[in-house]
Amino acid sequence: MEDVAAFRAQHRAEHIGPRYSGWLHFATTSFGSLAVIGVAISRVSHPRWWELACVPVFFLIANLGEYFGHRGPMHHRRRGLAIIFERHTLQHHQFYRHDAMAAESPADFQMVLFPPVMLVFFLGGLAAPIGLLLGLAGTANLGWLFAATGVGYFLTYEWLHWSYHQPDDSLVGRIGLVRTLRRHHTLHHDLTQMTRCNFNITFPIADALMGTLARSTHPPQR
Repeated sequence: MEDVAAFRAQHRAEHIGPRYSGWLHFATTSFGSLAVIGVAISRVSHPRWWELACVPVFFLIANLGEYFGHRGPMHHRRRGLAIIFERHTLQHHQFYRHDAMAAESPADFQMVLFPPVMLVFFLGGLAAPIGLLLGLAGTANLGWLFAATGVGYFLTYEWLHWSYHQPDDSLVGRIGLVRTLRRHHTLHHDLTQMTRCNFNITFPIADALMGTLARSTHPPQR
């Protein structure tokens, strides 16, 4: 635990400025995403059954994207994506270990939540182009439903990941679903296991499909 405390102290001093607000970061991510989802849903007009039936498919695609993005560049250095590897493997996994999962203050949210610019990247680089392509190749409803599903998945990822790094006895930490998924994520935070199993941060669908689902033997950490 002493090495975790030392790493956290050094990271805070070097990367978390005095003006940083963890709750503002959380609110920016939440309300920004909710606004985009609201706009996208408002543009869906009289959807047909088969258009709505595509939403679970979009969700599965997002789950697979989360899995491969996490298993790949977040844990293996790739050309042009080194910053993702450094932030996740070299910083996040050192700041939060399986025996020290909880944030100690809102300032520590900085090491859980994506930088706000990532929402812009996610929208402009992924959700918008794919939604536009679906709108052109299929229907406008498909494009808007994809955008709503994709951004909704991103927000679910952020909320759940944040909840795993809250104290186990906190209000959110006592929620049954959070406790179950937190155990799944805690095993992934064991440095000896992080490149082997439990790459889904939200729902371990792809982990089950890819054979990388493992059950945690670690007790909850407060």
